[in-house]
Amino acid sequence: MRQRWRLTGALVGALFAVNLVARLIIRVGFDDADTTAADRVSLGMFVVIGVGLAAVTFIWSRRRPAAEWGADIAAAVGSALALTVLVGPLVVGKNPFGDGAGTFFAQIWLYVAVTGIGVLLGYLLAVALGLDHRSQALQRYAEAKTAKPHKPVRR
Repeated sequence: MRQRWRLTGALVGALFAVNLVARLIIRVGFDDADTTAADRVSLGMFVVIGVGLAAVTFIWSRRRPAAEWGADIAAAVGSALALTVLVGPLVVGKNPFGDGAGTFFAQIWLYVAVTGIGVLLGYLLAVALGLDHRSQALQRYAEAKTAKPHKPVRR
């Protein structure tokens, strides 16, 4: 059980670290007037988060049932979202609510959408290739049923 939460905590740390790196690049590398560069860095951050979650979901869905890895990923995404929205701006010297409620909630919805798409793509790829936990279990069951010889019935 401890190993399971260690992996989830590592995922939270990785998601938050990607956000912190993007915020620090925007803060140090660009001035406040250059919004297009900040938007490009933010887009890159969301791509890295989505692709990273797709890869993690693909790997975890091969080893464990969906209910188990789904709860872990949901907990990790929720924790990383809270850190990203509330703590991330404080690290770079901004107020999380400084740009207004619209921007605050837009960050939340965008983060949820990107992480949801990443998880969905990773799981659908595993299912399409037949590599997810359920497909493997069904394949083992089918092989076990066909491996048994047919017993003759006496009348």
